[in-house]
Amino acid sequence: MTQMRWEQLLSPKRLHDQRPDGAQEIGRTPFHKDHDRIVFAGSFRRLGRKTQVHPLTENDHIHTRLTHSLEVGCVGRSLGMIVGELLRERLPAWISPADLGVIVQAACLGHDIGNPPFGHAGEYAIRDWFRRAEAEGLLQGLSAAERLDLLTYEGNAQGFRVITQIEYNQFNGGMRLTAATLGTLLKYPWSVTHGGKAGKFGCYQSESHLLKEVAEAVGLLPQGEHRWCRHPLAWLVEAADDICYALLDLEDGLEMGILRYEEVVEILRQIAGHLPAEYDTMTAQGASQRRCIALLRGAAMERAVNEVGSVFVQHENTLLNGSLDQDLLELCHPDLGWGVKAAKQLARERIFQNERKAKLEIGAYTTLGILLEAFIGAAHELHYTGRSSFKHQRVLALIGENTPRASWPLYESYRRMLDFIGGMTDHYAVDLAQEMGGRLRGD
Repeated sequence: MTQMRWEQLLSPKRLHDQRPDGAQEIGRTPFHKDHDRIVFAGSFRRLGRKTQVHPLTENDHIHTRLTHSLEVGCVGRSLGMIVGELLRERLPAWISPADLGVIVQAACLGHDIGNPPFGHAGEYAIRDWFRRAEAEGLLQGLSAAERLDLLTYEGNAQGFRVITQIEYNQFNGGMRLTAATLGTLLKYPWSVTHGGKAGKFGCYQSESHLLKEVAEAVGLLPQGEHRWCRHPLAWLVEAADDICYALLDLEDGLEMGILRYEEVVEILRQIAGHLPAEYDTMTAQGASQRRCIALLRGAAMERAVNEVGSVFVQHENTLLNGSLDQDLLELCHPDLGWGVKAAKQLARERIFQNERKAKLEIGAYTTLGILLEAFIGAAHELHYTGRSSFKHQRVLALIGENTPRASWPLYESYRRMLDFIGGMTDHYAVDLAQEMGGRLRGD
């Protein structure tokens, strides 16, 4: 059976950058540079004002997309280093466990970089708006695949576009990360036509050539037209993400008074396999619930990370031939898998259905509807008439250097509008929509 090779999977070749990389540079490998390029990117910094689960919260203890990404990066680094140590004899001589750790960490840091304002609620709002826009004829002239891209706005695909097109070297390689990091970042290395019912895919039509370039550079196995198997390390990114949002959603739910302390303790104990020895001492001394939960969360994460790393190595051959069909967490000890599933189920039933969250997400639909009507409407008018009304001139002026031109294909113009809206923080989106709706502050 054909297998992927670690020598190619860990390629330091950079996208659209033929200059010598300086792999022998003291203190930084090419993969550390990937990490730094993501951390210093404006799109990464703006995650600090984007929804993780709870929109527009004023509680400083609640996770944003930025704090979530940083925590996923820490877990991912540990997973990569554990796997690197366990597979050391089978990896290229020029790759250290620390290199493997930072590849996974960099991919984790970038995994949510394409999320729009208001998180998944924002994705659904954009999808629903384009369904109505299609009925009104605003998607006429687009190919079937282009229409499907817009009807299935996906943060993963937008993230690939941000990293490979928009940030730093615009439309000339973007961040120019290594092939290894880009391959690891691709949770769904296929186009929208393979998205399935969940609408999960990793690349828009506008970046299909880049997906092919990355897949071929690292040797991903083709599984159909515009579809490849995952990079083995992408499974570690997914596991790190699952571990963090399963555990940390519980902390946020407790912090906001949605969940009870006792039920969170029980799930964390199940995932950890036991209560740490210090737990009884801390509770007897009257330690705060926040401190006690942090102790349990640490124990749960430690067990999850160690088991996932071990399971990865056990299934190395299945990963390398692209045939794994279960999440790594599902292959861990049943108690651990049950605990993670229980945490996710509790979040779905109690946190995601919370009344305050629901009200704010309804507001997100209104906010994004106002913005999409203005920006997509401006792009549509410019494309079909070659000119803009005064109102649309002012709308387009907000885009700056990425303002579409009348000669551009309609799909490209729409993509630029979505780049601008998708890059907004929650608060900026709300403020701009309110101002466009007539609330003028004059400051």
